[in-house]
Amino acid sequence: MRRGQVSFEEDTQKQLAVGPWKTLMPSKGSKEEPETGSQDAGGADETPSTEQLNVSRLRSSSVEIREKGSEFLKEELHKAQKELKLKDKECERLSKVREQLEQELEELTASLFEEAHKMVREANTKQAASEKQLREARGKIDMLQAEVTALKTLVITSTPSSPNRELHPQLQSPSKAVFRKGHGRNKSTSSAMVSAISQNVTPEPINHERKEVDSILFAEFQAWKESPTLDKSCSFLDRIYREDIGPCLDFTKQELSELVRVAVEQNTLTIEPVASQALPVVKVSAEECGGPKKCALSGLPRTCKHRIMLGDSGNYYYISPSCRARITAVCNFFTYIRYIQQGLVRQDVELMFWEVMRLRREMSLAKLGFYPSEM
Repeated sequence: MRRGQVSFEEDTQKQLAVGPWKTLMPSKGSKEEPETGSQDAGGADETPSTEQLNVSRLRSSSVEIREKGSEFLKEELHKAQKELKLKDKECERLSKVREQLEQELEELTASLFEEAHKMVREANTKQAASEKQLREARGKIDMLQAEVTALKTLVITSTPSSPNRELHPQLQSPSKAVFRKGHGRNKSTSSAMVSAISQNVTPEPINHERKEVDSILFAEFQAWKESPTLDKSCSFLDRIYREDIGPCLDFTKQELSELVRVAVEQNTLTIEPVASQALPVVKVSAEECGGPKKCALSGLPRTCKHRIMLGDSGNYYYISPSCRARITAVCNFFTYIRYIQQGLVRQDVELMFWEVMRLRREMSLAKLGFYPSEM
């Protein structure tokens, strides 16, 4: 009995170990086996039902977990999608900002380069203007130094026992003083100094001669004196060109007359005596127009004691005394107004005006054919 009972208990334990799985998936032909087994076991049917309940609970909890997990994942996915969209919008905005900044940087770089080029151009222009002014200033300084040297030479050569007649025009006759004020050689410094010195001497009025200032001429001279220039467009010089300079330099040979006028304006005209051998030797190929017996300007047979050269061309033209007097009168006028322009004349405005009128009278007399016998 004991052995049978032991074997029966062992079989019962085996059934308990395997039984739940059999009850979960029973076959059609063995539906009554658990009942017989349970009847034989006597109360062992309660254990499979508990196991089934636990399994169903596990299944329901797992389904619930899966559902909650899927909902959680969906929510996370939705959040991630929203964040991704926001990131895309932010990236798009940042890319637009970057493009705008790049464009502004390019425009700023271009404007900076343009401004730099403009500054360089302005600096070059100012430098060129400064260099030009420097050259002009150096030229004026050289001219003034030469004038000072010439003045010193003239002053040294004048003594009480032997006064220099160039420094004392009152010792000369009026006609001789007029002649000496002309440029014997227009480029020589000494002759220019004679004009510079004589212009500071108050012109002595001719005996029994009265003067009265013309208001229109004086107003034109005053306006020119405020800003002296050699531009013939101003009213002061325009009148003198029309009334004095033009007629005085209007010779028969029109083409040569125009060249003479330009040379006088540019201060490049040279007048020298024909018989003078102390002057520098001229080029052998120099063209000598006219001749000692024919004037190159008037074309008339006249005794020519002087000849002129225009600039550095080396071409000489013989001129008669009358033509020389007309050219000298114009040269004296230009010399005086150049010294006024350079600030070398220290006189009252009215005195300068009367000196200009005297020079205009010389041009008027010369163009009418009157000239000193020394010509």
